Parts: sequence; structure tokens; C-alpha cells
Amino acid sequence: MTEIETQRSSDWLAGAGLRPTRQRMTLAGLLVGDGQDRHVTAESLFEAASNAGEKVSLATVYNTLRAFCDAGLVREITVDGSKSYFDTNMTDHPHFYWEDSATLTDAPAEELEICKLPIAPAGAEIASVDVVIRLRRT
Repeated sequence: MTEIETQRSSDWLAGAGLRPTRQRMTLAGLLVGDGQDRHVTAESLFEAASNAGEKVSLATVYNTLRAFCDAGLVREITVDGSKSYFDTNMTDHPHFYWEDSATLTDAPAEELEICKLPIAPAGAEIASVDVVIRLRRT
């Protein structure tokens, strides 16, 4: 990691009160080191770490992503109830799910209009609304 990437990763972790362990710094660098938002799976992040020559287990990647979620650094987006993607963009926004490549990208939030939501059942409140638009190439 460059000095800028290391600083960006360190600041990102510190902002959430997370200790900058070697594994967290490695994965944070891959997630936010270049300043770009991204969508990753645990498997794709593990592969990126391996390709960068970093020694980290898949279990550690899963545990670290869970810690990042719990700290509010990434948001988990579940597709098909089985595949989880982790998004570094924490603003409210919809997603495109590309079925042919099994990838998730941001959709333009300014083009989405939700006119009405159902009333939550008694004793519940709506915590968030996730919009995933599935795409198939023609």
C-alpha cells in the first residue's frame, strides 16, 4: 500500500473506532485505499488479498467484513437470500444486480422514485428499504 492508501485505510478504521490490526489494514486498503467505493463478496476480497500477496484466511475475511458491517463501515446487500455483497458506499442508493456476471453496481439514486411504502405492522418500524434491480443483458 502507498502512504496515502495506508493513511486512508487507517483513518477509515479509526473513524469507526476499530483497532488497525494487520488484517483489518490489509482488507481496508483493498476496500477504500484508492478512495473509490466498491461492492465485494468475501470471496472476491479474499482473492484480491491473495493476488496482492497478503496472507489472510477466508474465515478472517468473513469475520473482518462482519466487524466492518457492525461498525457501520460497509453495508451488506443480500441477493437471492444467499449471496452477500459488501458496499463501501454508505449513502442510501439502489443497486443493479447483473445476472450474467453476478456483480452488483450502484444505480442512479436520482432516477428512483418510491411513492408509497406499506404501513409497518403494529410494534414495528421500517428500518430501511433496499432496492436491487436485476438486469439481464439482451
